[in-house]
This record gives sequence, structure tokens and C-alpha cells, in this order.
Amino acid sequence: MGESILKKRAGIEKQVDEFMDRVSEAGLLCKNGMESYLKGNMEAFAQAMTSIRETEHKGDALRRSIEQDLFTKTLIPESRGDVMELLEDMDALLDRFTGLIWQFEIERPDICSEFHDDFKELLHYSVESVEADVRSCRAFFKDIHAVNDHIHKVSFWEKESDKVSTRLQRAIFGRQDLRLSHKMHLRFFAKQVDRIADEAEDVADRLNIYVIKRTL
Repeated sequence: MGESILKKRAGIEKQVDEFMDRVSEAGLLCKNGMESYLKGNMEAFAQAMTSIRETEHKGDALRRSIEQDLFTKTLIPESRGDVMELLEDMDALLDRFTGLIWQFEIERPDICSEFHDDFKELLHYSVESVEADVRSCRAFFKDIHAVNDHIHKVSFWEKESDKVSTRLQRAIFGRQDLRLSHKMHLRFFAKQVDRIADEAEDVADRLNIYVIKRTL
């Protein structure tokens, strides 16, 4: 195994792991929440909202604690900026999952049953792209030479997300019996789900640069 960027500082390594757990957990909760919404199970949807909000708060607290340790304990000064940007990027993905669920709660889109499977597939690929980011980040902190084992998968899942998003939007606008406002509302939510995968790919691109800088 390669050298840990945190040089085996167990306390902060544990916090980083817990933070990544929260990012991963947010994706799973978002999936559960949207599936409950599509089934019309608003009680389960409300429970998912509560859980994902708690996960977001825990993630925010962990990120702030890690960043404070990076400064007060003068850890990895040569990479501190990159690490903080990476943590903030991953926190933004966590927030994206939370924001999506809240948009469902506020706007209550009327999603035709024929589009349910595509919406679920689209979110699945977005969640997988973030999960690949999570694995890549864990490797970055623990064994930087293992990052490439995971980071390429982000682009794979993002491309799959794009395919489904395009197919879904074509199907939406192909429905002649829907009002234009309804079509645009459905397209907005399709693009919001797809955007998660797009942002995950952006994070992976920046992470790849951090890896190159560390290994020069």
C-alpha cells in the first residue's frame, strides 16, 4: 500500500472516512426518497427527507472539524489547499442530494408513471458516479496510487446518466397530451438529477489534477 497523505494520523483519517460515509449515505437516502415519492408513499418520503437532512448536518460538521485540524495541527501544508477544495467539492455533492429531495418536496412534480423507471435509472447512475468519487477520495487519502482504480468509473457512470437523460427528455417532449409547462417541469427535474453526475465528473477531474501534483 502507498503512503497515506495524512501520514497515519488516525484521528483525522477516521473523520475523513466518516465524512465520506455521509456523502455515500446521502446518495442512498436520495434514491430511497425519490422511489418513495414515485410510489406515492409520502410518509416514507418525509422520513427520507429527515434522514438526509441529518446526514447533511453531520457531514458539514465533520468537514469543518477536518478543515480546522488541517490548520491548527499544521497538517500537510503542501497539500492543504487541494485537500480543503476536495472536501468542499464532496460536501457540495452531498448538498446536491439534499437539495434534490427538497425540490421534490417543494415543487411536487407530477411525474407520469411511464417515466418512473427512467427517473430511477437516471438517479441510480448519478448516485453511482458520486460513489465512484467517494472511493477515489478514500484512495487519495489512504493510498494515492489506488485512485486510478476508481476514478475512471466516474466518467463511465456520467456517460450512462447522459444517455438516460437524453432519452427521458425526448420521451417527455414526445408526449402530445402534456402541456408545455408540464413538459418543462419534468425536464427541469431530469436535468437536476443528471446534473449530479455532471458535477461528480467535475470533481473527479479536479481530483485527478491533485493526484498528478502529489506524484510529481
